[in-house]
Amino acid sequence: MQYINTYQSPVGKILLACDNKGLTGLWIDGAKYYSDGLSINYAEKTTPIFDCAKKWLDIYFSGEKPEFIPPLNLIGSDFQISVWNILLKIPYGHTTTYSDIAKKIAKQNNLTRMSAQAVGGAVGHNKISIIIPCHRVVGKNGSLTGYAGGIDRKIKLLKIENTDMTNLYIPS
Repeated sequence: MQYINTYQSPVGKILLACDNKGLTGLWIDGAKYYSDGLSINYAEKTTPIFDCAKKWLDIYFSGEKPEFIPPLNLIGSDFQISVWNILLKIPYGHTTTYSDIAKKIAKQNNLTRMSAQAVGGAVGHNKISIIIPCHRVVGKNGSLTGYAGGIDRKIKLLKIENTDMTNLYIPS
């Protein structure tokens, strides 16, 4: 059974979803894949998992780096989960590129190369945005591209983290 709850944030209303294992979704209202993966059978409820996620979000949106990760239950393909686990390792206030993630995935799987586009698809379908920081992924040339929540929100999240955005730009 999945449960839902909401959170009001500086980037918009957030829909949270969890099961008994952990957070399964965190979607910003109006995002491209809003509620993607949410079961048709869910109930609105307060749970300790939501309490933990909301505490994390409170710390994050206050401009501080949360020193913990709420319980997560990543639901996706093996490839998606491997990409999302790499996203979890991107340091607060820093960015990485789709191609850098592709190189890490290739190395993990003893491949000579991996498609940055395939990585982009997995990043874009991240069901637990912000906590799994897909907003920290940029194009190889510094392009602020590919955030399902919208470029304006991506910029706002990076600014909350005091990310150096000197070499980043909005694509035309």
